Amino acid sequence: MSTKKVLLAGESWVSTATHIKGFDQFPTVTYHQGADELLAALKGSPFDITFMPAHQAQRDFPQTLEALSAYDAVVLSDIGANTLLLHPDTWIHSKVTPNRLKLIRDYVAGGGALLMFGGYYSFQGINGGARYRKTAVEDVLPVRCLPVDDRVEVPEGFTPVVTGTGSHPILKGLGTDWPVLLGFNEVELKDGAEVLATVSDEYGALPLLVTGTHGKGRTVVWTSDVGPHWLPGDFIRWEGYAKLFGAMLAWATEDRG
Repeated sequence: MSTKKVLLAGESWVSTATHIKGFDQFPTVTYHQGADELLAALKGSPFDITFMPAHQAQRDFPQTLEALSAYDAVVLSDIGANTLLLHPDTWIHSKVTPNRLKLIRDYVAGGGALLMFGGYYSFQGINGGARYRKTAVEDVLPVRCLPVDDRVEVPEGFTPVVTGTGSHPILKGLGTDWPVLLGFNEVELKDGAEVLATVSDEYGALPLLVTGTHGKGRTVVWTSDVGPHWLPGDFIRWEGYAKLFGAMLAWATEDRG
């Protein structure tokens, strides 16, 4: 089985804190990665995943269609549109640089695969800050972003509802009894999208797992997290965790001749 190259961009952040102890105080800075569980689960799979943390992606995410086309799939996970739009040469030095959202659109149209996974800086995101609405990336997704903060927090948990047939390659062998999730990004379906799973009826049976096509390429949307906090430990320990995300990549990158 040939190995397929995947670029996973996002899933990193830096936190600052001020510790106050009576009269005294001191600051700390902590670096976090949100893809560790997913990368561990897919280790040894048919996918050679290049993980590009969000702070690195601002500078190093491909700036040409040729460079982007070296990958069979691109995954955007918890990385806002501004990170891809504002290369340091533009942000700091006021230089013209390629619009990497348009490059992604052209990449998919030419046969590439795009997957977007949910999070605080996916789709429209917290306070609307992810800002993918009305962008070239939204053009190729099988869903539309809301014009507002699209997060739906579900602290009591909800059980995903499998709506697609078990014969679909992404759902094959996963059954219908999936562990609970703790939140998701609300999106709207486009015509032609295929919904494989939704959130619970209590939350409007909104899309959770959706597939689509654009030009010669395929797209997949998963509107919840790939790891904590919306995706709890029980989901990560579920035997279907690696199968599910591996199947998303396999379907998206399938050679259709």
